Amino acid sequence: MGIGTMTRKEKAVVYVTNQYLTPSPLLPMIEDYEEVHFEVELVHFIQVRDMLGDGRLIKRRLHDGKGDFPMDCALHDSLLQVHYKGMLLNEEKTVFYDTRVDNQGEPLEFSSGEGMVPEGFEMCVRLMLPGEIALVTCPPDYAYDKFSRPPSVPEGAHVQWEIELLGFEMPKDWTGLNFQEIMDEAEKIRVTGNRLFKEGKFELAKAKYEKVLREFNHVNPQTDEEGKVFLDTRNSLHLNVAACFLKMGECRKSIDACNKVLDATPVHAKALYRRGMAYMAAGDFEEARFDFQMMIKVDKSSEPDATAALAKLKKQEQEVERKARKQFKGLFDKKPGEIAEVQVEDRAGGEITGENQKNDLSAPFLERDDSQHCNEADGGQYGMGWFYSLWPSGRRIFSALGIDKCTIL
Repeated sequence: MGIGTMTRKEKAVVYVTNQYLTPSPLLPMIEDYEEVHFEVELVHFIQVRDMLGDGRLIKRRLHDGKGDFPMDCALHDSLLQVHYKGMLLNEEKTVFYDTRVDNQGEPLEFSSGEGMVPEGFEMCVRLMLPGEIALVTCPPDYAYDKFSRPPSVPEGAHVQWEIELLGFEMPKDWTGLNFQEIMDEAEKIRVTGNRLFKEGKFELAKAKYEKVLREFNHVNPQTDEEGKVFLDTRNSLHLNVAACFLKMGECRKSIDACNKVLDATPVHAKALYRRGMAYMAAGDFEEARFDFQMMIKVDKSSEPDATAALAKLKKQEQEVERKARKQFKGLFDKKPGEIAEVQVEDRAGGEITGENQKNDLSAPFLERDDSQHCNEADGGQYGMGWFYSLWPSGRRIFSALGIDKCTIL
């Protein structure tokens, strides 16, 4: 405990009373003493950080960097330059890549927060100081199982990286920028987010949009024109966040993001469309129908998109009704334990299909079929009674059959 408070090269006397004189394999047995004084010099130590808390992703500092931890680390999204050597965790410690050898001696330059390197690699680099050298031991799920794997790295391989952080460039501080400069910086981040969205990196894209929205909390437009530009940009970012949540299967959060736009601009057709799609994916068909119909009222030019969405909604309702009738058929002829088996079989056998849509945030309205993902991720509808908590599919079954839930109860 005393050594844990010391710095490198420090000398100290640690006074330990008998209640803290616990047995140790590193020290001789000490008995029948009320207090022992230890003269300690901390010659050297290697910082070892358990990044996940389970011993699988370990960062060991081999050479100290410059600056103070963590203030001088690349905690925020930055442009980083590193040299690294990648090794397999086998007896030979086979090297599969070395920037000094395989990259003509040039360092790897990448932007953090964009999924350009394996997740475990980036997590550790963010906690390094400029000039620091660290040895990272990484499990496959944070290395190359979810990332483009080098040819010489087998699937499921544990790896080590010896990383040297040469330096990094912090993102521009918005303090002191005028309105147009702030909007220009916001647009750069938004474009990066759109690229990540199209690449299917929805979590990273969402983080980019949310970063700008946080910065917008400190922006105060000075003119009506600036206010309009600011509101339009903020609405667009909220809708992009909603699109990310929908792709990630989190329908309720997608709806909440759309509500932020509709609170500021109640006649926003695109927000109504996106919220309607989220409602439809969550199985709230009446709410979805209301939003699609409202689209036509607030913006006549959106009628083709609203009509197509209503047609898709009707098809999905029919599909749910068909599955509900099949699920409900003969239900009361079964024993109580057999009801769950019918539900499992039906979920496995039928899946609502939809047209494959490209990940495109530039389109006026973003269509997709994420109903199954939303139902899995949301874990049920909020605002339901205890009956539906016990039997989540009950609402759809009774609704499809035209039977009110109170009558059943």
